[in-house]
Amino acid sequence: VQLQASGGGLVQAGGSVRLSCALSGRPFSNYAMGWFRQAPGEERELVAAINWNSETTFYTDSVKGRFNISRVDAKKMVYLQMNRVKPEDTAIYYCAAKDYRGSHYYTGFGDYDYWGQGTLVTVSS
Repeated sequence: VQLQASGGGLVQAGGSVRLSCALSGRPFSNYAMGWFRQAPGEERELVAAINWNSETTFYTDSVKGRFNISRVDAKKMVYLQMNRVKPEDTAIYYCAAKDYRGSHYYTGFGDYDYWGQGTLVTVSS
């Protein structure tokens, strides 16, 4: 399984950006997906997660109401729509996949089986 993240860049505070992640190598519907981020000097944290059939989603408190995670199985893609971004959203964003078909979501770094290479989002104030 390979994950390829894209869509990062420089965005002004209050603006929007959409991150994309493409999965290849196995059927996409086998996987729960997550977006993590890691800021300089900080630990990697889960931002949002979605289970295999989009029935269940999770958002960390700091992004609730601003970010939206979605997936399109036909395209083997998962997206993170980031709205009303803030300077504290600046980080490298990673997509991750967990081989799991259930209603639960997973929040731990070690819970995920596969990782993309990361894409940098920089929010200017």
